[in-house]
Amino acid sequence: MATMADIAKMAGVSIATVSRVLNYDDKVVASDETRRKIFEAAESLNYTKHINKKTARREKIAIVQWSSQEEELNDIYYMSIRLGAEKYAQEHGLSISRVYAEYEKIPGDVEGILAIGKFSKQQIQVLQSFQKPICFVDTYYEVGSADQVMVDFEQAVKDVIDYFVQQGHQRIGYIGSLAEDEMNSGIDPRSLEYTRYMQKLGLYRKEDVFDFKGKYDVRAGYQQMISAIRNRGDHLPTAFFIANDPMAIGSLKALHENNIRVPEQVSLIGFNDVSVSQYTVPALSTVKVYTEVMGEEGVALLLERINSREIPKKVRLGTKLAIRESSK
Repeated sequence: MATMADIAKMAGVSIATVSRVLNYDDKVVASDETRRKIFEAAESLNYTKHINKKTARREKIAIVQWSSQEEELNDIYYMSIRLGAEKYAQEHGLSISRVYAEYEKIPGDVEGILAIGKFSKQQIQVLQSFQKPICFVDTYYEVGSADQVMVDFEQAVKDVIDYFVQQGHQRIGYIGSLAEDEMNSGIDPRSLEYTRYMQKLGLYRKEDVFDFKGKYDVRAGYQQMISAIRNRGDHLPTAFFIANDPMAIGSLKALHENNIRVPEQVSLIGFNDVSVSQYTVPALSTVKVYTEVMGEEGVALLLERINSREIPKKVRLGTKLAIRESSK
C-alpha cells in the first residue's frame, strides 16, 4: 500500500492536501487539476503490474470515457480502468487518443475504440456508427457483435451478503438504484443481485433498501444514509451493502456526524476498492474489482479484433472481498 507521503511526493502537493482530497473533505480548497493529480498518483502507485518491453506496433486506438473529466473525478473507478488500459497500450507501443463523452471527437484514423462505462443504447449505436472494432468495458447492455469486459456481479454480491450473515447480521440494508437509470443503461446488476439473493435467504426487507435515481457519488451516499438514519431510527440495519465506494464514503460521514459507530453499531461494505478506500477512517471494507485488469483485457481484446478475429468475446472477471475496519 502506498503511503500518503508517496502520493504527495508524486502529485507535488502536501500530505495534508492528499489526506483531505482522499477523504472527500468538503473544506479542502483544491482545483480539479490538483485532485486529478492526487487520484491518478494514488491509482498509479497501487498499480502493481511491471512495465514490459515495448513491442513495435502501429495501431492507434481511442479510449472513450462515457463521462466527462469532471465526473471521472467524482467516481475514480472509471479513472482506474482507463489508467490500466493506457498502461497496457503504452507497454505494447500503441498510440492513444483519449476522448471524454463527446464522441464526435473520436479521430477518424483510429483502428479501434475502447469504450469504458455504462453506455446507453443510443450511445452504443453512435459508437458503432464509426464502423471500427469496439470493446465495451463495464457496459451491461447488449452490445451486439462488439467485445465486452464485465464484472461477475452475481458472485460478488453473494460474497458480501454471505460475509455479513457469517458475522451474525440479519438486517442488511442496501444503498443503490433499483430503477433503470437516467442514461437508459438498464438496472444496476448489483441491485438486482442484492434483491434476488436476499429474497432467497428470506432476509429481504423493502424498508431497508434506500433506492434513488442519480449519480453514485459521495453526496448521494451521504444523503441516503441520512435518510436511513431518520426513517429507520432504532431499527437501522446493522450492516449496509453500498453500490460503490464514493457512496460508502458519504455514508461513513453521515454515520460519524450522527455519532453512530462503525463497525460497532453499523458495518459497511462498498464496491470497487478504488485506492481512496484504504485511507478513510475507518478504512473501508469493499469488493475489490480488478480495474487495471479490466482495462488491460479490454485493450487486449481490441487488438485481437483489429488483427482479424471475427467472433466476439464476452469476458466476465471475478472479484475479491477486501475486509477492513468498517466491517470487522
